[in-house]
Amino acid sequence: MTRLFQKHYHPAGTAPGTLREVSLEQVALHGPATYCLARRDGGRWGKMDDIVAEAIPHDSADGPLYWLHVQGMPTPGELELLGERVGLHPLAQEDILNGGQRPKVERFDASLVVIMGIPDIDETEGLKLYQLTLFMGLNTVVSVMAEGMDPFPEVRRRLQERGGRALGEPDDLLYGLLDTAVDHAFPVLDSVGERLEEVETEILDCPTGTTLERLHGLKRELIMLRRYLWPTREVLNQLLRDHADLFTPDTRMWMRDVYDHAVQIMDLVESYREMTASLLDVYLSSMSHRLNASMRTLTIIATLFMPLTFIAGVYGMNFSHPTSPFAMPELNWYWGYPMVWGVMILAALGMIWMFRRMKWF
Repeated sequence: MTRLFQKHYHPAGTAPGTLREVSLEQVALHGPATYCLARRDGGRWGKMDDIVAEAIPHDSADGPLYWLHVQGMPTPGELELLGERVGLHPLAQEDILNGGQRPKVERFDASLVVIMGIPDIDETEGLKLYQLTLFMGLNTVVSVMAEGMDPFPEVRRRLQERGGRALGEPDDLLYGLLDTAVDHAFPVLDSVGERLEEVETEILDCPTGTTLERLHGLKRELIMLRRYLWPTREVLNQLLRDHADLFTPDTRMWMRDVYDHAVQIMDLVESYREMTASLLDVYLSSMSHRLNASMRTLTIIATLFMPLTFIAGVYGMNFSHPTSPFAMPELNWYWGYPMVWGVMILAALGMIWMFRRMKWF
């Protein structure tokens, strides 16, 4: 079954920006937070090293460009320290702790916070949805992935292989992370499309109760994908429309490509949803057709035996009293028994000929 976002809420009346304590269950589920930092200095990216929370550098317009990736669930104290070092607003810190947020973009002075949902397919558990939080400051980009999935191994590879030519500005690095996050939906939709084809073949060949269960599971996954991917397109559109001053013209051009990918993803989601609805109609029609075929076969068999049963019932009465004028003379005929069988066989053959003529089978 699809695992949905586990949204957490504060008690009514809690002040905005309050950081709740992380439960032991959450720590066990997501794992403690680890911090990886890459520094761009001298026109080239350095190696991404593991650091402790206390080593997070301060964001400064005059300093080098940093990319800080947080994997796992930070504690409230670590989030407050992160907010102090890079300027992460308390409301954004609260959104990180309270997972399951709707994709959105928030601007705080010259910084941006982008929250997105990243889908992933697990062979045993099905669809999973993760929350990714991205922060762009003056010279620092922070990515927070509270759960176990690491979406950026390809980005790290690009930084190491291309060195100074790759993602050299904060807005450029933010674009690279957004592009990677959006593109994670394509393999998920490929998997959904393959399973839809398998279900379609099964429905046309021999649908069963398991087929309906699989079809319902696909429909549920597509509903969840639409719920979290549709706002992602609006987030990208809002970045291009309302926050264009934070991006260079070159980066805005590449951001339009990310927006185009989001539009393609939504087109695929809508197409698959329509296919799922159509397959459900085909399944119901197929089951109805199979039921009608079975009922027609049973009706033909019952109709064939009706005259035979009537004849056998009449001659099974055995009225043969010699003094009665209403005795059945056929009971004493020498060829009576073969005659009855002949009449019954002719009646059955005649009805079969009539049914074939009427194209009942």
